[in-house]
Amino acid sequence: MARLTVADLMTREVVYLPAETTLDEAAQAMRDGRIGDVLVTRGPTLSGLVTDRDIVIRAIAEGRSPKDATLGDIESRELLMIEELAGVAEALQVMHDRNVRRLLVCDADRHIAGIISLSDVAMHPRTSALLADDSGPTAMAVPAARVADPA
Repeated sequence: MARLTVADLMTREVVYLPAETTLDEAAQAMRDGRIGDVLVTRGPTLSGLVTDRDIVIRAIAEGRSPKDATLGDIESRELLMIEELAGVAEALQVMHDRNVRRLLVCDADRHIAGIISLSDVAMHPRTSALLADDSGPTAMAVPAARVADPA
């Protein structure tokens, strides 16, 4: 089996929004695009990344109004990038080492080519097979009524 690369799994459709975009507008763009992140720009410059989780943790949970708070208020400014020809295992190692769920993906000229997320890796059929354990199922669906109350 050929080596699986970041380019094989990455999401190629990248959405850019200005830092002044309100969080409710960004959330609607994420919903409409069926995506979990947007890249934030300040003029022609890439300035950060905001995920759907960032909106919840950094804004909603902190009492900020999504109609008033902007992407620039909550963006992650440290952007990690990996080349599209890198192996998936390398991308996973970087995510693990840096405690992130997404990496920007660049081409050989260092232009953004896409984004790879843990979800992209987990949901891809080839990685699912590679990550499968032959020892049998380790998780199963259990009706809520059968789950013991921890209290």
